[in-house]
Amino acid sequence: MKKAKKWPIRILHVVGGMNRGGIETWLMHVLRNINRKRFRMDFLVHTLEKCSYDDEISRLGSHVIPCLHPHRPLLYAKNFKRIMKKHGPFDVVHSHVHHFSGYVLLLAHRAHVPVLIAHSHNDTLPKQFKIGFLRGMYLILMKRWIWCYATMGLAASRKAAVALFGAAWQKHSRFRVLFCGIDLAPFIEVDRVKIRRKLGITKSTFVLGHVGRFEEQKNHNFLVEIAAELVLQEPKTRIMLIGDGPLKTNIKNKVLSAQLNNKVMFLGLRTDVPRLMLGAMDVFVLPSYHEGLPIVGLEAQAAGLPLVVSDNIAEELDIVELLVRRVTLNKPASHWAKVILGLKGVSPFSQREAAKIMADSQFNIHNSIGMLEEIYLSK
Repeated sequence: MKKAKKWPIRILHVVGGMNRGGIETWLMHVLRNINRKRFRMDFLVHTLEKCSYDDEISRLGSHVIPCLHPHRPLLYAKNFKRIMKKHGPFDVVHSHVHHFSGYVLLLAHRAHVPVLIAHSHNDTLPKQFKIGFLRGMYLILMKRWIWCYATMGLAASRKAAVALFGAAWQKHSRFRVLFCGIDLAPFIEVDRVKIRRKLGITKSTFVLGHVGRFEEQKNHNFLVEIAAELVLQEPKTRIMLIGDGPLKTNIKNKVLSAQLNNKVMFLGLRTDVPRLMLGAMDVFVLPSYHEGLPIVGLEAQAAGLPLVVSDNIAEELDIVELLVRRVTLNKPASHWAKVILGLKGVSPFSQREAAKIMADSQFNIHNSIGMLEEIYLSK
């Protein structure tokens, strides 16, 4: 006689901290929309600092559990073991910390967790070619442990899969691409005049938008160069930067040096990104050096925004294909500005039509949750 399933299935997601990044935003989409009576999600984090999503996680009945000292393996292992005893047992450990997932899954295996998932959200291959000997040995060991202990390997795109699981990942059934869906509920019509007025943006102003953490990967330095070219070609231009991060001060200084301080808006971390995409932006730009599959690119398409993205970004991003323009980073900022301005006033799809295409795609949050539930029940 088959043993009855015990509910809820308990899942422990491992992340650095639950701030407003792409991985964390997707996890919140999942938490809000999954059947929380059947699937209980908790979050193991590597910080004691209060993060943006912590309060909402608590309101939704989940826990944020600090596990400190990831750079001190023995102490981290001791903390992890204590957490397993205090907060477990867990049915699933789902790790989102890229290479470090190897060590996490080793520890979870020792704690007898049956379903162990390593999830790759980024294409880190470009960075892996520039590392030293010790870092290279660390990556080899982590990848070996992932292959040894992961019962399932998930990736946001094919590029992200190669970065963590190797070029031969498709030959093994336990590795697969799982597209990170978005919640399309916020992408409804808004009052653009009201939103722009509140931000001090006139109706005739051309607004270029970007959402991303201020770090090297996102290529904000080049974005400022693009901004300078845009202002030369179209003086009625504003650039809207949403996000935070370690390089924000450097970018602010570059904006000042380029005398663009009255053209560039630093809006910080926001809870209303869909509203700003719908109500304030005209074109979205993403000149990243590398990405797994950026959630903000999906959101921009749901908002009906034309996108100009670097050709380094995974091709799976192109859902509403007529909205997306790909440009190589080998082209100068002046070329990027020309492409961006060529999209001014161009609307091949209405926002409602674009949102419908997204809703019918694999990037609808309800589709990805259905696939996740199957994986969580695979033990």
